[in-house]
Amino acid sequence: MQGSPAPNEHETVGAYALGILDDAEATAFEAHLATCEWCAQQLDELAGLEPMMAALADLPGTGTPAIAESLTAKPGPRLSEKLVDEVAERRASKRRRNFYLVGTAAALIIGGPFAAVATTGGGGGGDDGGRRTEATQQAASPAESAFAAMPDRVTATDPATQVSATVALEKKAWGTETVLELKNLKGPRKCSLIAVGKNGERETLSSWTVPDWGYGIPDATTEKAKKPLYVHGGAAFEPNQISHFEVMTFDGKRLVEVDA
Repeated sequence: MQGSPAPNEHETVGAYALGILDDAEATAFEAHLATCEWCAQQLDELAGLEPMMAALADLPGTGTPAIAESLTAKPGPRLSEKLVDEVAERRASKRRRNFYLVGTAAALIIGGPFAAVATTGGGGGGDDGGRRTEATQQAASPAESAFAAMPDRVTATDPATQVSATVALEKKAWGTETVLELKNLKGPRKCSLIAVGKNGERETLSSWTVPDWGYGIPDATTEKAKKPLYVHGGAAFEPNQISHFEVMTFDGKRLVEVDA
């Protein structure tokens, strides 16, 4: 190296040689390089050293003897230390910027649907607006949304248990996707949705626990108890292979049967 390095543009030559400047920084340095003989000379000396410097920048110290001994052209110790520090700092700065951008994008992805619900939930703030937003979010559950989108449905109400079930189904390449809607289902209990094939085979599509307050209870005192239960499930049967569906308790009691 010749001459005494100056701050700012002159100190950017190492980062430029390693290709870690962004577009604006690289353009600014190239404009400087066109008129600076000292930087041009340093750039020539640094040519071909990018792999070594990148390895050094990733190490906790300033490198290892094995790396240094493998070089055919070795920079001086002071230049190596300076370039390693510069590369490490610029990489850390870029990681911080990338982390911020990723975090912002994640916040937008997570916050987007909720922001949309709040916007369309009605005017005014306060508790009433909060209740509308919460109700809208609950109505947009994945199982309920899928249920609303499926046109093929079968329904039945058991005369003894008064449990009402509607099974929405859609043919898939792997079998049949189902969403079960249950009403007037009292708890506590554990239940399963079972598909019975025309060949007599039985397949459990989904299982769940019913809390004390139940689901879809018409005269319930709370909104959560009045709301029906929606349960996703899947069968290996194709739709035309299914005879009927059964909602069974874990102790073997059939709550409702729905013909397919």
